[in-house]
Parts: sequence; C-alpha cells; structure tokens
Amino acid sequence: MTAQSIIQTAFIIAALLFILALAGLSKHETARVGNWYGMAGMTIAGAATFFYAIDHSERGWVMTLVLLAVPLLIGSAIGLWLANKVEMTGMPQLIAMLHSFVGLAAVAVGIASYLDTDHNTVAHLIEVGVGVLIGAYTFTGSVVAFGKLSGKMSSRPLMLPQRNLINLAMLLAAIGCTVWFTLSPNIWALVIITVLGFALGWHMVASIGGGDMPVVVSMLNSYSGWAAAAAGFMLGNNLLIVTGALVGSSGAILSYIMCKAMNRSFISVILGGFGEGASGGGGEARDYGDHREVKADEVARMLMDASSIVITPGYGMAVAQAQYPVADLTRRLRDAGKDVRFGIHPVAGRLPGHMNVLLAEAKVPYDIVLEMDEINDDLEQTDVVLVIGANDTVNPAALDEPDSPIAGMPVIEVWKSRQVIVFKRSMNPGYAGVQNPLFFKENSAMLFGDAKAQVQEIIAAL
Repeated sequence: MTAQSIIQTAFIIAALLFILALAGLSKHETARVGNWYGMAGMTIAGAATFFYAIDHSERGWVMTLVLLAVPLLIGSAIGLWLANKVEMTGMPQLIAMLHSFVGLAAVAVGIASYLDTDHNTVAHLIEVGVGVLIGAYTFTGSVVAFGKLSGKMSSRPLMLPQRNLINLAMLLAAIGCTVWFTLSPNIWALVIITVLGFALGWHMVASIGGGDMPVVVSMLNSYSGWAAAAAGFMLGNNLLIVTGALVGSSGAILSYIMCKAMNRSFISVILGGFGEGASGGGGEARDYGDHREVKADEVARMLMDASSIVITPGYGMAVAQAQYPVADLTRRLRDAGKDVRFGIHPVAGRLPGHMNVLLAEAKVPYDIVLEMDEINDDLEQTDVVLVIGANDTVNPAALDEPDSPIAGMPVIEVWKSRQVIVFKRSMNPGYAGVQNPLFFKENSAMLFGDAKAQVQEIIAAL
C-alpha cells in the first residue's frame, strides 16, 4: 500500500468511528463508549494528518513535524488545564467558547487558503467566501453566548430599533461581497466579508434572550460543524468535510428538537429572536399574593409521609453543586420504600443534556431519570415534588398567561402534585427574567438557602 492509500484508509476509519460516537452518545448507557469511539477517531485522524503533511511537505519532515507538534502541544496543554479547572456548571460557557475557536480557525483557514493559492477557481473562491462568513459568524456569536452564559453580559435581548432589517441588510451585503469576491478576487472583499460575519454573529446572538440560550448554544454547535466542513472543502480534506457535516447536521436536528420542546420557532431563534422567539421581557406585572416558607425538618417529615416523590432539578442545582447530596437523598428515600423519580426539562440546564450529565456523575440510576413528556402525566398522582434550582421550566405562566415572554413553552406541571417544595436562594425571577406564580400557589412552599446545604439538612433530619 502507498502512503496515500494508508492515509485515506485511516480517514475512512476515523469517519466511521465518529459516526459510532454519535450513535453511542444518543443513550445514557452507551455514552461512555461513544466518547471512546470519538477519542479513538480523533487520534487516528490526527496521526493520519501528521503523515499526510509530512508526505506532502516541501520543507522536510523535521520542520513539518515541528510546525505541527508545537501548536498541538500548546492546544493540548490548554485543553488539559481547562478540563481540570472548569466545573460541570461551567460546561455550557466552555463549549460556547470552544465553538468560537472553530469559527476563528475557519476564518484563518479561508484567508490562508486564498493567499496560498495562485490560481483560485470559482468553486474554491465560493468555498472561501462562504467558509469565512460562517466562521466569522460562529466566532462572535459564540463569544456573545459565552458572555451571556457566564454572566459577563446581560441575559436580556439587545433590542435595537429595526434589528431584523439590520440583520437582513448585513446578510445581503455579505452575500453581495461574496459574489464580488468570486467574480473579482481581492483581499479587501474577503476582509469585508469577515467584518460583516463578525458583526452579524454578534448582533444576532445578542438579540436573543437568556431563556433561549440553550437553543443558541446547540445552534452554534451546528454552525461550528458547517464551518469545519467549509474548511475541509478549502483544504481538500474529505475527513474534515465528513466530520463537519456530522456535527452540523446533528446540531441542527438537536436545535430543532429543542425549539419544539420550548414552543419556539426554529427560524425565529436562528434569525436573532425575530417575533416571539426572544425572551427576557414583556408581560404585565401581576400580584400573585404571598408565598409560604418551610424549614428542612418540615420537608423531611413531608417526604417520610409521602409514597411517590418527583425531583425536578434546574441550573440552580448545578450552581450549588447539590447533585451529590440529592443523589444521597434519593438513595435513602428509595431504601425507605419511596418511589423517587426525576423529571428533566429539555432546557433544564444551559446546555442540552446538562442535568442528565450531572445526575449521572452523581450515580443517580438512569432508569429513574425521565423526560418532561414522560413525567407530566404522573404528577397528579405524586405526593411531593422537590423543585431544586429550577424556575422557568416549572412556570405555569407559560400556559396561563398569553402575554408572558415564555408563553406557549411546554413546562413540567409540578403544581398538579399534592405538595411542591421549591428550593431557591431568594424570590428573584429566573434566567428569563419572568416571575413565577408557582411560588404563590396554595400547595407550594419555599425552602430558602443554598440547595446543597438544605438537602444536607433534610438528610440529617431524616
């Protein structure tokens, strides 16, 4: 076999491993194996790329190896540092930042590909223009998503006058510049495409409210895939094209599923919160009455008197690092003969599957972790629901108040149970900035304080 055939065979094997990785990640039970498939595929792809570069190098294999190894070692060191430093609660913003790196890489590859080629064909110029535009959009959009998820930017949508016309004008200008670049190749047209992509990504994502950020992160994941595929076309790398297409299509499908789960228009969200897609404001202020407070020992007595219990976690549980005591509480209640299950909303965290990963990390059995559609029908027969750090995902205003910013969003209907205990630090509204009438219902009570500490007190009382 020639070196070229070995490299192409390695690329095919890596592509198959990436497909197996996605298949494995579709289920809790096979997710770990799916990750191993992905890592094995990336290792093979990296090794094949090294051999490909050395085989085609005009600088000599030593210099080529150095040019490849140095950035690889730098990137690996940064990756290991982040992996050890970032908590699971910071995973959404970390992934948003990783998406931005992919976008920036696509921009760099596009510009370098144009400058390095003496005879650019029309097809190649289109690939460069589109790849740079998608990459630039992904970069700044991901940076804004990082800022909103990490609290460095307001979660409220940026509501500039005529924002949709601004987006449309920038998009049309970018398309026009791509045509200009294709017909008359020059670096200035490419620079303008890049700047317009940066501006479009920043403005579109800034115009989307915090309540829709999980969908945005998923959508940016898709864009990063298409940016990688575009880079593959520019470099003539079939594996990069296949990998980018896998990431792009799976991210788009996940975004569509999440939009359906949130009653959001898929087109509205990706176009910068057009129409009802952006949350974070609006709705008439209402007086829901007074709330009732309880203490941890009272909650412990309720749990001992209950036979069926549902726990509904949210991002607040992740922030408090309460998943481990929650898992301990679950084990103790199940040992006492209680029927304990979890109800997970599709956007319970700030990233798809975030809550599922946290619970799996704490060794909560997979078979008692149910999705919203699976748990909602059983809530009327549930004795106690513990809402731990969730807010917007259990807000009845989504169903009862047509003028609410989250109107129409499917929620976990915890108020249908006999008793609801809401774990919260205060009465402040949730991430979408919307008051929750659940807190004031007759069968609801508030347990204030740090979720981890309160769960530990309940365990002590038990």
